[in-house]
Amino acid sequence: MWTKRLFLVGTLAALLGAIALTTAVYFASRSLPSYAALRESQHGQTIVVRARDGSQIVEMGPSYGQWLTADEIPDVMKHAMVSVEDHRFYSHFGVDPMGLARAVYNAFAEDRQVSATSTITQQLARNVFLNSNRTFDRKIREAVLAMALEWRFSKEQILELYLNRVYFGGGAYGIDSASRRFFSHSARELTLEEAAIIAGMVKAPSRYSPTADPQRAVDRANVVVAQMVNYGDLDPAEARDVNLDTVNLREDVGQNSMRYFTDWALPQLDLLLPDDNFEPIEVWTTLDVGMQAAATTAIQSNAPDGAQGALVSLDRDGAILAMVGGTDYVTSNYNRATDALRQPGSSWKLFVYLAALEAGYRPDDHVQDVPVTIDGWSPRNSGGSYAGDIDVRTAFAYSKNSVAAQLGNEVGFSNVASMARRFGITSPISTYPAMVLGSSEVRLIDMTRAYAAVSARGQSIEPYGIIRVTTADGEEIYRHRSARPYTLVPDYVAAGITDLLQTAVATGTGRAAQIGRPVAGKTGTTNSSRDGYFVGFSSGITTGVWMGRDDNGRVPGLQGGTAPARAFAAYMRYAVRDRPVEEFDTDLQLPAWQLEPDDEFYYGENDDYYFYIDDQGNLVEPRSTEEQFDDAFGVEGEGENVVRENIDPRRNTERPAQSGSGSGSSSREAPPAASDDFLERATGRQVPDDKPNRKRAVDAMISERRD
Repeated sequence: MWTKRLFLVGTLAALLGAIALTTAVYFASRSLPSYAALRESQHGQTIVVRARDGSQIVEMGPSYGQWLTADEIPDVMKHAMVSVEDHRFYSHFGVDPMGLARAVYNAFAEDRQVSATSTITQQLARNVFLNSNRTFDRKIREAVLAMALEWRFSKEQILELYLNRVYFGGGAYGIDSASRRFFSHSARELTLEEAAIIAGMVKAPSRYSPTADPQRAVDRANVVVAQMVNYGDLDPAEARDVNLDTVNLREDVGQNSMRYFTDWALPQLDLLLPDDNFEPIEVWTTLDVGMQAAATTAIQSNAPDGAQGALVSLDRDGAILAMVGGTDYVTSNYNRATDALRQPGSSWKLFVYLAALEAGYRPDDHVQDVPVTIDGWSPRNSGGSYAGDIDVRTAFAYSKNSVAAQLGNEVGFSNVASMARRFGITSPISTYPAMVLGSSEVRLIDMTRAYAAVSARGQSIEPYGIIRVTTADGEEIYRHRSARPYTLVPDYVAAGITDLLQTAVATGTGRAAQIGRPVAGKTGTTNSSRDGYFVGFSSGITTGVWMGRDDNGRVPGLQGGTAPARAFAAYMRYAVRDRPVEEFDTDLQLPAWQLEPDDEFYYGENDDYYFYIDDQGNLVEPRSTEEQFDDAFGVEGEGENVVRENIDPRRNTERPAQSGSGSGSSSREAPPAASDDFLERATGRQVPDDKPNRKRAVDAMISERRD
């Protein structure tokens, strides 16, 4: 009795379930897009990246290749895919009951989860309409959609859709894209061996990719061939002739060091392009293919065993010509050129000497290379020796730590930090005394940018990597516009530091960076040889090189003047080979306040002015000749509450106070005015007794003297 009732209830439930399933499948099939619409739909954005010469660097995002009809797809490709993915494809109705029953039985027998049983039609439904979440709800919808596809389309149409839409890894969707991606030809020409490799990749594209692991791809292809024989799609005799070693794989140029550059540049498209842009685009970049190859070779050939290396090279306008973020992108895609924070060592002294030159020092000025102690810190020179009385140029060329410490202390460590900020250092900067020796960690691209600004005679440089972006039809949707450069330091400061940098390469620690033409640069080495730096420029190209271990371990023998300098030279010989030789401008045209008190000081031209720097390191507006005259003679301007002092800028980092007009007064006492006798001796003219009109009389004398 109960058995009969259970049977009737079960039959009724199955009937209702079948009716519900049939209804769901019917309405799902009615809502499916047309076959033509499914052919046209694509997911994701394709990005073709090009070098500055127009050659293709890499293609990012999904690539669909050409759509092949069922008649155009080789039979060997169809047989390989059906054999390995769904050998009952032509007999089921979208879901394979036998495969599902076997999977459930094996799960209970072996006490494990139900294994994947998706048919080709289910995979197509998931790829086109669903996500890859492994939930029960998603599996039910996948089964319904698979049966709806079988209801709506023929087996040949479903297989055509699947083979043109399934993902094969490396951004390739569809067999034509995969064939071109891995074998450099159309899928119409696929051989048995190539078809077996492609079919084997569907299960796990990244695991069985022939470019990622060729041996694993071959092993998987052998499984595909065996399945084809097992299910009658391949003659055993023909299978014995299969030789997967004869397959010629396309060289995977997309995984070389150029990817360091594209990984850095392409995320910028989110800021450069409209948010609603999803169409295929082409990105034209600044990268020079030849220079990139030379940079890669220079780093790989010179990096010590166990160490990494990085290189950034900028053109005179900030365009990135080459970028290497490590010795091997496939092994490690971490970009040490743009992301790593490492100590720059003595290459940081660039900012110390910039601040000193701006404060009034000159390359020929004498300094004392002697032991010093600053706030309990006693820096030592490399080798422990001291040269005594030397000039600034020699101290920089031989990277004298004692002199750098004294200069930093004299101009102010905060002023050195401000100078580094002004030149583009974005990482945190310490203001402790040891900062003058490069204790603050920096990014290589920032240091290269700073040296490029020196090469540009003190003008700002903004690194960039994208020139323009176009649609697939050639319509331009973005073009780089160079920012207007602004002055970081006066010309005479840029000339002075270039003088020092040139000497460092010619006779100092950077001699290994010589390339047979003028080079200016600086080495850097940190404690225990953990980091080696060289940054320099020649003929308008600025290049920075770093070497060291990722774990910050010691690298025996590593110094900025050894491997990094040699890598710099190896790359730069190629980079500048077609450029004219350029001599550096090291002629110091000093401003008035650094000249001797002669007529040029008193009666300079109108465009002669002092350079003043505020606490943030910004240039203050130029000062007029009248104000310079007042400073020279201690005359207080009419209607101004300004006090000017005669300060030797080489020995004091203070600047004359400047304020706008108003009722406020200076906290300092004004210096005494010059006497009439002094004015007459200085100008050679008699000063009138009418003192209220004295300034007008002096102005008249200045005007007459100019005429």
